[in-house]
Amino acid sequence: MGFPAHIQSDVHDTRLWFDRCHSDLLKPPVHSAAPALRKGTNGFHSTRCKIRCHQGDFRRRIMKTLEYVFVALIVILVGLLILDSGVLEPRMVLRIASDPENRAVEPLIQDWAEENDTDIEITYRSSTAITRELAKGAGTDFDAVWPSSSLWIALGDPQKVVQHETSVSRSPVVLGLRTSIAKELGWIGRTDVNVQDIHTAAKEGKFRLSVASATQSDSGALAYFGFLHALSNTSEALTMETLADPAVRDEMRDLLAQVDRSAGDDDWLAQALVDNSAAFDAMINTEALLIDANHKLIAEGREPLYAIYPADGLALADSPIGYISKGDGDKETKFLELRAFLSTPEVQDVLSGQGRRVVSAGSDTPDPTIWNPDWGIDLARSLTPVQTPSSEIIAEALRLYQTDLRKPSLTVWLLDVSGSTDGTPIQEIKDAVGALLDPDAAAARLLQPSPRDVTILIPYNHNILDPIVIAGDQTAESEQARRLIDTLQADGGMDVFYALYEGFEAFRPQAEDGTLADFLPAIIAVIDGPSDTETRTPLLAHMDQTPYTRDIPIHTIAMGDADPDQLAQLTRLSAGRLFTGSTDLAEVLWAARGYN
Repeated sequence: MGFPAHIQSDVHDTRLWFDRCHSDLLKPPVHSAAPALRKGTNGFHSTRCKIRCHQGDFRRRIMKTLEYVFVALIVILVGLLILDSGVLEPRMVLRIASDPENRAVEPLIQDWAEENDTDIEITYRSSTAITRELAKGAGTDFDAVWPSSSLWIALGDPQKVVQHETSVSRSPVVLGLRTSIAKELGWIGRTDVNVQDIHTAAKEGKFRLSVASATQSDSGALAYFGFLHALSNTSEALTMETLADPAVRDEMRDLLAQVDRSAGDDDWLAQALVDNSAAFDAMINTEALLIDANHKLIAEGREPLYAIYPADGLALADSPIGYISKGDGDKETKFLELRAFLSTPEVQDVLSGQGRRVVSAGSDTPDPTIWNPDWGIDLARSLTPVQTPSSEIIAEALRLYQTDLRKPSLTVWLLDVSGSTDGTPIQEIKDAVGALLDPDAAAARLLQPSPRDVTILIPYNHNILDPIVIAGDQTAESEQARRLIDTLQADGGMDVFYALYEGFEAFRPQAEDGTLADFLPAIIAVIDGPSDTETRTPLLAHMDQTPYTRDIPIHTIAMGDADPDQLAQLTRLSAGRLFTGSTDLAEVLWAARGYN
């Protein structure tokens, strides 16, 4: 890196001064004793040598001193010049909270940051977590947010601290249906399939429908608001009167009752469909994730999904990025430069390659391997999404979903209290379950129970302890359960396979009276350390011989030295998810709760 011209001139002048000093020092010094010495005889040569030696020593000392002075001056001058040039000034840092869907463009963002003398720190969080972060207003540590939908900014930013909000890409929320089923229904090529048609077909058992949670996922939330618009028969923004309409509530409750599988994450739901064809026929998800799932299905020689765009109630994931205003003009300018970069063909082509719709791709010709019309993908379709409601309407609609309208959950929690949990692990389990049962903490995460939910807590080691049952949203029962959990002691061996058998048995009453289909059932097992395996084979045989167990996903939470290979087989068999609880167990329990 070269210095500016005025700095180079200063260095040149310093060098000239040193050269003049050096030249003067090389001249012999004049001594008054020299003439007398020249007149002497015997001591003449000896004295002259001594004088010359003294002169040499003197010159060397002066030269060495001046060299030190010169080096010091150069160091000082260079330091001043570096400070003047700003090289040592700390680089500007932009901290962005982003939905994980944007990972693919981070390398391009980091290259841009390096070229623009900026540090960009991207923290990946779910859009719902970004919403909770926005509730801090200008007090958040982040400078910008990039969720999957503007819905989450509208919900989380009542203080209106987010500015310069701009969509980076778009992806409509669609019904992805096995192509053969779409043909049977006569939906291939149709553009008039509406929400009521989807509701009727699901209710008649034409397909098994999977939809992610509206309070924990992007596609689930967007689909839910699209459904509300369609069922209320309005093109205007939703109102409190619409949400209070008993007819709208009844229809929405019945539509959500057709959901066979839920999830807390859009990507996981799409991958689960790919991995478990026996459990899934259809999913409501973004167009981009449908395209990604189809690539995987085709690679395995399996039937792809066909995209159905609801004629009413269409919703869009618009991937907005926005700046959090804190009064820093320089940082705001840098953000705007970054936002402009995200609209360049270089970035937009990467997003388009993911199946996300963009406005400035490098090519005008869509890639048919991505935008495949045989999959129902329709780029020519006019996308007119439903209006985003106010933050108050969004909050009330999501509260209604969680506490009233969604299909109720029947959840069995298996809690490891074996000897391996002694000390810190069992205390972490107690604290995490206590937080899970705290109504205020649940409400903050939009995970509060509904009056129709059933929660069963089963502590286990090599055997099982007395189950604790919580019916609905009973606060007194939850508080009693927290007190009982707090008395648990770590002891004994550990057999998660036997605990799972007993967990399945907890569903037997509903399976036998025919009400299990009225719930979203799940087992969530917390496991610390490797399990005994003597009962593994009997458990697998029991699952194979007991039909109702096949519809119950097993989600596992691995703590400590739990064997992930042991747990992965169980989650694969049941289309469940393996979580890792090695960092913040309470957050992992919340995440698992969002899957049911």
